[in-house]
Amino acid sequence: MLDRHAAALIQPAVDALANRLAHHRVTANQLTVAGFVMGLVAAVLIATGAHMAGTAAIFLSRLCDALDGAVARRTQPTDQGGFLDIALDFLFYASIPLAHALADPVHNALPAAVLLAAFLGTGTSFLAFAVMAAKRGMTSTAWPDKSFYFLGGLTEATETLAFFTAMGLWPQHFGPLAYTFAGLCAVTTAMRIGWGWRAFRPD
Repeated sequence: MLDRHAAALIQPAVDALANRLAHHRVTANQLTVAGFVMGLVAAVLIATGAHMAGTAAIFLSRLCDALDGAVARRTQPTDQGGFLDIALDFLFYASIPLAHALADPVHNALPAAVLLAAFLGTGTSFLAFAVMAAKRGMTSTAWPDKSFYFLGGLTEATETLAFFTAMGLWPQHFGPLAYTFAGLCAVTTAMRIGWGWRAFRPD
């Protein structure tokens, strides 16, 4: 819901940094992998109780995620890169609730499991829509530069980052935060299923 607004705010800085990285021949795929590795570092830090350091690593990971697309647009976007980006993003998103569960299994295991189930709903509805949209030749007017049809919703990358940050700053409240975000993800899943049902009606 907030991704377009957040993108507009950070785009000038992202573009300036992407220009420098492209000039130094840093590739989009290198940034994608670097962001994923940093995300795994964040998960390990959180799992071992270093929540603040883990939160800082999450921000570095998401900076790489913002930069890989910007660099790709300045060089040569590829389907291979688009695939790698979305696959590693989903693995990163799953790693953070798991890390909180490992950090405090007694209190966090159940809310982490509920949140991961909610992520499964948002992820599958997102990808299923993209597959059907590609089959019909549909393109996203909101995100024309994406490698695939990018379907929005109530919970997008910005909201996820906000909740992951809150979980890192206040790990003692992980349970309520996870349940709240899981509820918002459930609403997003329902919205996407409704949009898909209407968009892909037989002609």
